[in-house]
Amino acid sequence: MPKIISTGYTVFIENNIAAEINSFLKSANGNYSGIFILVDENSLRYCYPRLVEQIDYFKDAELIEIESGEESKSIEVCAHIWSTLSEFGADRRSLFVNLGGGVISDLGGFIASTFKRGINYINIPTTLLAQVDASIGGKTGIDLNHLKNEVGVFSTPSAVFIDPAFLQTLDKRQLLSGYAEVIKHALIADQPSWKKLSRTKPGLSSLSGEMIASSVEIKNRVVRQDPDEEGIRKVLNFGHTIGHAIESYSLRLNPSNPLLHGEAIAAGMVCESYLSHKACGLQESELEEITGYLLKTFKKVPLKNMDKKELTALMKHDKKNEKGGINFSLLSAIGRCEINNVIKTEVIAEALDYYVQKVL
Repeated sequence: MPKIISTGYTVFIENNIAAEINSFLKSANGNYSGIFILVDENSLRYCYPRLVEQIDYFKDAELIEIESGEESKSIEVCAHIWSTLSEFGADRRSLFVNLGGGVISDLGGFIASTFKRGINYINIPTTLLAQVDASIGGKTGIDLNHLKNEVGVFSTPSAVFIDPAFLQTLDKRQLLSGYAEVIKHALIADQPSWKKLSRTKPGLSSLSGEMIASSVEIKNRVVRQDPDEEGIRKVLNFGHTIGHAIESYSLRLNPSNPLLHGEAIAAGMVCESYLSHKACGLQESELEEITGYLLKTFKKVPLKNMDKKELTALMKHDKKNEKGGINFSLLSAIGRCEINNVIKTEVIAEALDYYVQKVL
């Protein structure tokens, strides 16, 4: 499978990724004073044993375990891990390994980037969401007051290692959560990929290494043009202005069982496709095509029970916003996305109503 070259690091996509990790660590030639592996209960149970059997460098590594779920992306968990690293004697020549899903990638990258002003880290994403999105692009972060990724830094990993075989450890809900980002990448930048996906029934059998590589390549192409999100990288936020608000609202309302990221983003893409039709020239036929596939594929989100004013207030915290306006990245057509569309709150309310009417 291809290696994807990004800005300052390489993304390796390979069945049995252990050989690539061994080669990478061997090339470091003892440059690392110690290795620390961040896991949750799922990656510890299903992924770590397979890797430690084949990677000698991991046998002496220190394991740091957190609970899975968005609630772990907090400053309190960060403080605990920073303290653990200090107690274990980690220094600026240590290597931090993020083994897990999107929470591990976001949180672990932030921890590594701030501990002792920054230590090297690698990502070994084990969920589809992390493989095609969270582990790529150098965005790290934690949540604050239930606001998604409110605190974070841009910091690239030393390498990313993707093994499609890890997806066999996921249930359907987790697979679909990641699949939302695959769909988003196609909608913003690759119309032929969208056509292929829209004829596909998502499932483990359809998630090939080639499909993952194609999605990673789309994101990587955008990020290399604009690593610090000054402009064109904002296209990657299609579906996320409303989607993150829905996700944050759900986390606040039901912290023990909130919506998964991809579930909220799928609803966000339906709403923002409506905004694309109203404000950015997306044809009604394409709006119906997108809406039909997303609603057929993803669970219905109870937007009818959510407070529109509170959702709009959450959108105002989106990091793309400027001068008090709510800024969207919207589709002018399937495969083309335009940034910096400021939309009035009453039109946003229409988009939320559109979703509710479609799911009734």
